[in-house]
Amino acid sequence: MTTINYRALAPTDFDKVITLANHVHGDGYMDEHNIQEWYQKGFKNDINAGFVAYDNDKLVGFRLTYAAAQWHIDKWCSPQKWRANKEQVCYFKCNTVDEHYRGYGIGSELLKLSINAAQAQGAIAGVSHLWKQSPGNSAVKYFTKCGGELVQSHPDKWREEALNGYDCIICGFDCHCEAAEMIIYFDE
Repeated sequence: MTTINYRALAPTDFDKVITLANHVHGDGYMDEHNIQEWYQKGFKNDINAGFVAYDNDKLVGFRLTYAAAQWHIDKWCSPQKWRANKEQVCYFKCNTVDEHYRGYGIGSELLKLSINAAQAQGAIAGVSHLWKQSPGNSAVKYFTKCGGELVQSHPDKWREEALNGYDCIICGFDCHCEAAEMIIYFDE
C-alpha cells in the first residue's frame, strides 16, 4: 500500500466524494446540493472538521463532520442520554472508505483528524449513527474500537430518505436498515 495523504475537505473534492459516497452507500445518498450543505455545517471558528484521504490522485476515503451547535438534533437522537451538553456535541455525518482500502486504518485516521478539529471548534463529544447492516457490522465495530459507546438503536433510520430517492444497497427504495446511535467523549 502506498502512502495515504490526508487533508481538509475542499470544494475541489466534491465530485470525487459524491462518486465514492454513492458507490459505497447507494445511488442518491449524496448529491451536489447536500454535499455543499454538509460541508458548510463542518465549519466553525474558521476550522473545517471534514477530511479526505488520497492515494496519489485517487480519493480513497472521506469524513464529513458537523460542528457542534451547527446541526439539527432530530428524532433519531437521544441527547437526554448523552453525558455532554448537546451544544458541545459535534455530529459525525459520514465516514466512507473505498472497499479496496479498508482495513488499513484510513477510517480511524479520518476520525482522529475530525475529532481534533471538532475539539478546536469547542466540541467535547461527537455523536453518529452507524449502519448496523454494514458488512460484518464493521461500522459499529470500528466506531467502538475508536471509543464509541452505544446510546440507542434506531430501526428504519434511513427509510424516509429511501422513499425520497435514496437507493439503499441492501434494501433498495424501501430501506429498513438499523442505525446504532453512538457517542465518543473526547476527554475519556
